[in-house]
Amino acid sequence: MAQDAVLVLNAGSSSLKYRLVTAGDVGEGGIVERIGEPGGDAEDHAHAVGVVVDRFRDRRLAAIGHRVVHGGDRYRSPVRVDDDVLDGIEALSELAPLHNPPAVAGLRAARAALPEVPQVAVFDTAFHATLPPAASTYALDRELAARYGIRRYGFHGISVRYVVAAAAALLGRPVRELNLVVLHLGNGASATAVAGGSSVDTSMGMTPLEGLVMGTRTGDIDPAVAFHLTRVAGLSLGDVEDRYQHHAGLAGLCGDNDMRTVQSRAQAGDPDAELALDVYCHRIRKYVGAYHAVLGRLDAVVFTAGVGEHSAIVRQRSMEGLDALGISVDAERNAAGGSGARVVSSAGARVAVCVVPTDEERSIAQETATLLGLPGEW
Repeated sequence: MAQDAVLVLNAGSSSLKYRLVTAGDVGEGGIVERIGEPGGDAEDHAHAVGVVVDRFRDRRLAAIGHRVVHGGDRYRSPVRVDDDVLDGIEALSELAPLHNPPAVAGLRAARAALPEVPQVAVFDTAFHATLPPAASTYALDRELAARYGIRRYGFHGISVRYVVAAAAALLGRPVRELNLVVLHLGNGASATAVAGGSSVDTSMGMTPLEGLVMGTRTGDIDPAVAFHLTRVAGLSLGDVEDRYQHHAGLAGLCGDNDMRTVQSRAQAGDPDAELALDVYCHRIRKYVGAYHAVLGRLDAVVFTAGVGEHSAIVRQRSMEGLDALGISVDAERNAAGGSGARVVSSAGARVAVCVVPTDEERSIAQETATLLGLPGEW
């Protein structure tokens, strides 16, 4: 008998990632690229979804789970999509103009292609709905902030939720007992302080621009830099935003946004790449120390996502100098590599340092299945 499956869709501005997930197994997946571009795989998101749906036409789909970046204050958990929900997600494009419109396009196309299949939206911001006011509130005029939804929302929540559970399994301890700092280090990067399974602080803010140094994004920067650039350099606000989003971070510091290239250049003695690596790791170290203070007790630092899982150099250098906090990395364990979850801290260290691969698609499938009451462990 054919097994029910959840099709997971992650729509970007010019791409559509997908994976078919069944209970206990992650099946095939892929990506439709260069949507709407000359020579691309699809002319628009409707066509892209159609390509994916046709690929799995012979499978019995129990649901389609969609990654949606921004749920604002309105969507604090996964939700089954109807017309009102779709309108609500589209309205939140004011807060996420780069991310929510593609998700809306993917949702509309999937509902049109398979109207009989339940559609579920899973939000990156939802995991951070537990942030206390002291962590989520900016020191801005409160009436102005409330009117325009200005607060810390946090992102990468789908990944962090999955990694927290996987780290607890690795350490053999219940989630409710653990205080963790999760470092999701990819082209986008964030740090999250997690107490007993709940997010209590996170580095990304109203948008995914704040916090750690990223591939092409600034992370933390003095807000007055924008004023200075408009006055002195004559840049428009649009120019500043473009530079902050697409020409900063590692790319701005050394011209490359791929950490593998940055590391190779630094090891070859390139001073720009060496500085970029230093700035990147310094920012991580600062956040780990700060979140140790926020949590009061820290049980583990968890590295995940592309850079976090594969860069031994970043793990080693970003944890240097934290011995007084009980954090140290064992050079041999760290350099050994591997593809699974593992501990790379020194023997006897008070704080475990772990590498835990993330799986956002499985996390979305599980959240979708749980909401709809589908049986099995997804």
